[in-house]
Amino acid sequence: MSDEASGAAPVPGLGTPATASTVDHDACADEPIRVPGSVQPHGVLLAVSEPELVVRHASTNVVGLTGHDVDAVLGSSLADVLGQSAARAVRAHVRTFGDLRTRNPLGLEVQGPAGPVAVDAILHRVAVGAGTMLVVELETAEGPRPFSFPNTYQAVRGALEGLNRAVTLEELYEAAAREVRTLTGFDRVMVYRFDADYNGEVVAEDRRPDLNSFLGLHYPASDIPPQARALYETSWVRIIADARYTPAPIVPAFDEVSGEPLDLTHAVLRSVSPVHLEYLGNMGVRASMSISLLRDGRLWGLIACHHYAGPHRVPYGVRAAAEFLGSALSLRLVARAQDRELERELQAQAVVGHVLRAARDPDRGLAQALVRDEPGLLSVVPAHGLVVVADGQTVTAGDADVDVAALRSWVLAQPEGVTARTGLGASDPTLAAALPDVAGLLAVRLPDDQVIVWLRHEHVRDVYWGGDPQNAAVARREGDVVRLSPRASFERWREEVRGRSEPWAAEHVRAVEDLRSRLLEVIIERNRWQMAAAHTVQLSLLPRHLPTVPGWSLQARYVPAAGGRVGGDWYDALELPDGRLAVVVGDVAGHGIGAAAAMGQLRNGLRAYLLRCADVREALVDLDELARRTMPEDMATVVVVVVDPLTGAATMGAAGHPRPLALAPDGAAELVAMRVDRPVGVGSGDPRVVDLHLEPGGGIVLYSDGLVDSRTTALAEGIDRLIRHFDRPDPTVPVDIDEVVADCSDPDSKDDMTLLLLCRDVDLPPGARP
Repeated sequence: MSDEASGAAPVPGLGTPATASTVDHDACADEPIRVPGSVQPHGVLLAVSEPELVVRHASTNVVGLTGHDVDAVLGSSLADVLGQSAARAVRAHVRTFGDLRTRNPLGLEVQGPAGPVAVDAILHRVAVGAGTMLVVELETAEGPRPFSFPNTYQAVRGALEGLNRAVTLEELYEAAAREVRTLTGFDRVMVYRFDADYNGEVVAEDRRPDLNSFLGLHYPASDIPPQARALYETSWVRIIADARYTPAPIVPAFDEVSGEPLDLTHAVLRSVSPVHLEYLGNMGVRASMSISLLRDGRLWGLIACHHYAGPHRVPYGVRAAAEFLGSALSLRLVARAQDRELERELQAQAVVGHVLRAARDPDRGLAQALVRDEPGLLSVVPAHGLVVVADGQTVTAGDADVDVAALRSWVLAQPEGVTARTGLGASDPTLAAALPDVAGLLAVRLPDDQVIVWLRHEHVRDVYWGGDPQNAAVARREGDVVRLSPRASFERWREEVRGRSEPWAAEHVRAVEDLRSRLLEVIIERNRWQMAAAHTVQLSLLPRHLPTVPGWSLQARYVPAAGGRVGGDWYDALELPDGRLAVVVGDVAGHGIGAAAAMGQLRNGLRAYLLRCADVREALVDLDELARRTMPEDMATVVVVVVDPLTGAATMGAAGHPRPLALAPDGAAELVAMRVDRPVGVGSGDPRVVDLHLEPGGGIVLYSDGLVDSRTTALAEGIDRLIRHFDRPDPTVPVDIDEVVADCSDPDSKDDMTLLLLCRDVDLPPGARP
């Protein structure tokens, strides 16, 4: 579409038949377009040393302007080549100004073979070895003289007024194409916008009435290789006055100081890739010009100008005016685009604020608060569906009938807090197989394995290309080599795009990133509230005072998880109506207020069953039934021991809980040999109990898994450690329960810990009751 597009080079030894065949166009990326070794012949290039101003390089067409053969020019002073007056003007100019490129052109009179010739001298410096060299490009002067900022401004004043009248982006595109064509006189002027992958689309055009329209056509990124795009960001205007020109070589080809070819990155006369010229010829274009449109210094688009009637030389003054207009258009395009983005971002932020206010309500579940209120999260970003997993709940909105487990696992595995996808089938095929109706997603990963995901369906659309994008280049054999040539057909070519969703707008992604940051604060607030509430609930349910039983000692400790996180651990001890003593340790899965509430229900239920019947097996059966019927989402483990203080006879049963330790009078400690039933809520209905006798000096140890199983300690190792604490060579030395808890604590553990120790100290007198 524009200058340096379809740059390709011969490919030796490509073993391709002489007939055209499709080739990977990325092979063009290595073409040395910055050092082509020649210039376009509508001007003359000289490279001179400083400060001597001795010619070190010259284009071979210098003879037409000065009458001096190139061999005679090389090594001569600039005064000998251009005349004393021109040389003095150049010397004064380069001594006065530092940034020469902002002071172009310099008007000169050059001594030609037929007399003085008015020229525009365009000056810039290039690095050569450890020094610099002055490049002087000479074009025959045309257009309004003298060249000045007022003249340039007057040339574009009307155009700027036209741009200012545009309200929408689309109107701005149309005004730009119209004004540039009026200014430059090209047959066709297009505004060409790049997408994120640098595929281009013609979003506006102004053309000669007899020309077919290119409006709406797309062109593949391969039409403009990366190195060419980089040049557009450096040189904002490029002109090809005649696409059929014969290049004027630069001699010598390599600099005698650096050994490198002359760098023509900033040269306005820089010769163009031969393949690009072929590309223009295939399109029927005789002359072209491009004006870069930049956003934050990066190439956003181009104004591409084409001429078909013949060569079309645009004077430097007009090109400068066009560059000025392109800069003004870039600013306006950025401003319009930012206004549009800001409007959508503000709309999203307003919804975010409403959602966060609802999320701060401690009496509501986080997932419900984020989704159910209107406007909810589905209004933050346009999407077909929404999935929120938070606080142990899954809530959806819109079309979100998906495999939530697979989706959640994928989100939690992502390294970034916010992840966007638009083509799951290509980027994440495994997840796409689990979400068959989803093509794109925008996912947020939150602490505690919580996630928010917006879902989009496939967006099937037709894209019309200027020629088949899969055949951007073909290989043609030329003697012993095969060279890449640009496609010859630019007929409108339809492609149906499938498997992709609408892209996620940058402003919506920013809004979601902001939402995540602010949600983290909300989650911290909610966690603090939940921890305080759960701690209050738990402390209210733990026994304030343990029973005092003559001849027995009873101790218990509870320690919340690291960071004060309250879990579902509880312990209990109560005297039963028949005089026996019941001790309990239980653990509800999970943390926070939900686990504490479930723990309270189970604790009170078990108390009631034990007080009613004092039968361990029956109490466990009833507790399992209670959990099944009233708390189907919760699961717990529990161990129950009922002891007769007079005789030391004990009965115990466990549902999913670690087996107790039995302490012998001689100081030995070992796990009780017993069968442990499934956890409460999923029990077998037939829990087994075991009877044992606690001798004076013996006892029983109940504990939760947080004491023996942590990040730094495996379960078996933790149990062995606990046994070692209670396995005493000298049974007269009591065990310090606080020392046991301290030694078993893991600073990084997410689980709370409970330890209960019941010991028989002495025999009670016959007939006594505790």
